[in-house]
Amino acid sequence: MVIHYKCPNCGNDMAYDSESGTLLCEACGTKETIETLPEENITTTFSEEEAREYNCENCGAVLLTDADTVATKCSFCGAGVVLSDRVSGTLAPSLVIPFTISKDEAVQAFKKWCRNGLLTPKGFMSADRVKSITGMYVPFWLYDINSRVKVSGTATKVRTYSHGDYIYTKTKYYDIFRDINLDYLKVPVDASAKMNDELMDKLEPFPYDQLKEFKTPYLAGFIAEKYNYTDQELLPRVNEKIDSFIEDYIRSTVREYQTVNYRYKDIDTKKLKSYYVLLPVWMVVYDYEKSEYTFAMNGNTGKVVGKPPISWGKVASWFGGVSVASLFVFRIITLIMGGGFL
Repeated sequence: MVIHYKCPNCGNDMAYDSESGTLLCEACGTKETIETLPEENITTTFSEEEAREYNCENCGAVLLTDADTVATKCSFCGAGVVLSDRVSGTLAPSLVIPFTISKDEAVQAFKKWCRNGLLTPKGFMSADRVKSITGMYVPFWLYDINSRVKVSGTATKVRTYSHGDYIYTKTKYYDIFRDINLDYLKVPVDASAKMNDELMDKLEPFPYDQLKEFKTPYLAGFIAEKYNYTDQELLPRVNEKIDSFIEDYIRSTVREYQTVNYRYKDIDTKKLKSYYVLLPVWMVVYDYEKSEYTFAMNGNTGKVVGKPPISWGKVASWFGGVSVASLFVFRIITLIMGGGFL
């Protein structure tokens, strides 16, 4: 079933407005509070297919979507539609963070980001070749994780001192044992096969205090996709993400020692809870010198990630400037110390 939101006042299309947090009719300005709208078909069953036809209830045109599409726009009349059976049953998100940055704000933020590129070509910094900017709700799993860590080993404290004509080194050896209980809340991992994992990881953090109970009107006017991987399938990625944090925490407990050699280290990580959520991302495609560059912007914080082109001329100039400055500083130091260049 296609969910299509019509203005109760004038009958025109309504879409989610990031500024007011309501469904907005641009034709007459009517706003509808999402929390009070009736939720329909959220518990219906879903039959997964590679492609499926829907009919736009606004103009009757056929919408052909792949199996991952949750929300889209009609290519004929431009109406935003939500495919309710793609957000039903086990495919229904539990939470969503709505967009707070509008499309116009996203465009301006991206242009500002381009102008700040110290090593990007001048033509790229003009930011006048934005090919497309698309608001997309990306499926994520959020995990509450518990790690029980037990380590044992030998540590040393070394003290060096002098007495008369002799220099002494005193080394004390310690047996160490740590029993650590760590909880990590809302660790995010994107669940879409189409999205670049590296880009999505770099978009963090999202403001998780703005998580809301999922309602389909939040998707109106945006593109959204359903998850391709279950929470169990992505659990290894979660464990990999928190491994470095666990290691950092272990090291923080033995910083008073000069050396630490571990005899035993056991890390038992368990999933406590997982949440299927949709997070807001602006996807930007930039056309520069016959090549396309893809960037992602956090739909709440405005953080932009991606790999822009590099001006190797600027790189050479920058390193050249650093080298000259370093040489100048070295020369001043040697003059002060009464020395000179060798």
